[in-house]
Amino acid sequence: MTDFKYVINGSVDKFATDPPGVGHVSQINTEIAGWVLLIHALTKILAVGKRIIHNLKNIIQMKVLNGLLMLVAMIGVFACNQPTVKEKTTIEKKPEWVIVIHGGAGNINPERIGPDKEKDYIDKLKEALEAGGRILDNGGSSIDAVEAAINILEDCPLFNAGKGAVFSAGGVNELDASIMDGLTLNAGAVAGVTRIKNPVSAARKVMEASPHVILVREGAEEFAKGQGLEMVDPEYFYTEERWNSLQRIKERERQQKEDDSKKSGTVGAVALDRQGNLAAATSTGGMTNKKWGRVGDSPIIGAGTYADNNTCAVSATGHGEYFIRNVVAYDISARMKYSGESVDQAAGDIINNKLKSINADGGVIALDKNGNIAMPFNTTGMFRGYLVAGQKPVIAIFAKEN
Repeated sequence: MTDFKYVINGSVDKFATDPPGVGHVSQINTEIAGWVLLIHALTKILAVGKRIIHNLKNIIQMKVLNGLLMLVAMIGVFACNQPTVKEKTTIEKKPEWVIVIHGGAGNINPERIGPDKEKDYIDKLKEALEAGGRILDNGGSSIDAVEAAINILEDCPLFNAGKGAVFSAGGVNELDASIMDGLTLNAGAVAGVTRIKNPVSAARKVMEASPHVILVREGAEEFAKGQGLEMVDPEYFYTEERWNSLQRIKERERQQKEDDSKKSGTVGAVALDRQGNLAAATSTGGMTNKKWGRVGDSPIIGAGTYADNNTCAVSATGHGEYFIRNVVAYDISARMKYSGESVDQAAGDIINNKLKSINADGGVIALDKNGNIAMPFNTTGMFRGYLVAGQKPVIAIFAKEN
């Protein structure tokens, strides 16, 4: 039989030969070829359509997926910008001004003080708060307010600062103080002085009238005298109560008995003024029976005193060596700045957990830029109080008092 072929390109070739009696077969084959072409074309169309649908499906899925990812990202960003529980400790309305003070932390209880002396402490703390409060209420600076408040406590024999300072092992009152401006981060301090009536005022002069941060002993006294500050004879600081305390501690030392009463407190103040500026200051007589020119945390910026308008102002009281090693005042500010902790969280954790775990006694007063107050301590008491614009002074002494 003669071979034949057809081309599937839309036409059908004639047979090379037309065998006799088979013409109708050629016609049938032509029709079949046409149907084959049609089916093949439809198959191609369906395949192309399938690919188009598949691609559209992928595109739609990708768009939906991208949309979901964008939605998740937006939710994440929104969630990150929401205040956490720890940030909700801030007050609803910032007060016009605030001042907070302390008169030292330690083994303080009602039996040890007695009701008459307790009243004396409360009256003097109130006087100091009101002195600083008047300055702030009249538009004065936080620096002026903390200095004025501490001057009153330094002039009172009840507190371990200025007139009421404890004695060193050599029977001398060696005084330390510091002050810091939260607006400029400038600071000043004096240590080991014996003739400056108000050491915190000398610390302020160091901050404002010298290129230095801390001056000590005779050099600090010479500087203070040159600045016109009131100088006194060392005997001015003598009080019978502090002298007797030194003698008791020396006797217990001879008997090799520990006496935690030598870890006396100090005085301090922090304030926020109408301009939004923070300040902190601390003044102390140090530790009873201290030796070898010992200096505690009170004149050390970052340990016993710190202020930064971006975070808080802090004044510390307690066993100074631990406060120096742990840079307590600055640590509170740093945790607020870098970890987003509230002033209450940062101060509370450091005093009640970090320091307590290493048997370090003490406390702090801290005030943040929004007027929130923290006054944690890990002893039986801390002389403390605060005054907020438009309110009455709040004063407490013992641990159970709010």
